[in-house]
Amino acid sequence: MRRDDVHIVEVLGKTRVVIRSGTVVEVGQPLIKECPLAKRFNQPVLVICPETVKANIEYRISSFGMCTKDRDINSEEDFVVFGASEMISCGIKKGLLDCAVVVCDGAGTMIAATPKLVQGTGGRMSGLVKTSPIRDVIERITANGGKVLNPTMATIDQIKGVAMARELGFKKVAVTITKPGDAETIRSQYPEVLIFGVHLTGVSKEEAERLVAVCDLVAGCASRSIREVAGRVALLQAGSSVPVFALTRKGKDLVSEKAKETQHRLLIKVEKLPYSGEKYPDPLV
Repeated sequence: MRRDDVHIVEVLGKTRVVIRSGTVVEVGQPLIKECPLAKRFNQPVLVICPETVKANIEYRISSFGMCTKDRDINSEEDFVVFGASEMISCGIKKGLLDCAVVVCDGAGTMIAATPKLVQGTGGRMSGLVKTSPIRDVIERITANGGKVLNPTMATIDQIKGVAMARELGFKKVAVTITKPGDAETIRSQYPEVLIFGVHLTGVSKEEAERLVAVCDLVAGCASRSIREVAGRVALLQAGSSVPVFALTRKGKDLVSEKAKETQHRLLIKVEKLPYSGEKYPDPLV
């Protein structure tokens, strides 16, 4: 077991999980008890607790090699219709975007210019806090046209990732972020970039306001603050139980393009936002 092969993720109610050499070695306490999205996983999580979180992560490790050298990095499967990777993949496919700055376990911040690479790396990953470089994963990403920001350290730095994407000549760049400060810096330095706020369960009211001021889209996750702040100014809300809010015309266009692409039946109606259906994460935090 490599002592330096350590990966930290926050999943299912922002539960902190530590994975070392492909083995779950630590599971924290979840912030929420239930999530409608988690109930629709390939391996459904009906009640969120340390035991079910551990079982879900072990399933991800065995099914697609998360945090191991066997990581599957390509996918064309939508895990949720209006997820960040699903919409960004659609944007690249339709020419609205050139590339995405995302993160992947075993690689850190990376640039993906194909829909399959965006979906394969981002669609299965939520809340990557820290990761260690895995040579096989980085080589696979490179072979599929991706660029890793720091192959030696697997650094997670979305600001430097955007800078690298622009240096490589990409014009229509999307980036996923979790921190208000990163979003603000990217918006000031690269005003044309599409910024998608993700993994926002537990953010404060002040953090929500900062994110909403500069992002094109934000994911509602299990956040009461994001729903309240984004809901007041959003141009469009996609989904009700775990919503995504489009805050700019650019964000609205991306959601609309995904709505046109999906084969799922959709309800579109004029409604006061934020709109909540009967099912949503419990509790909102």
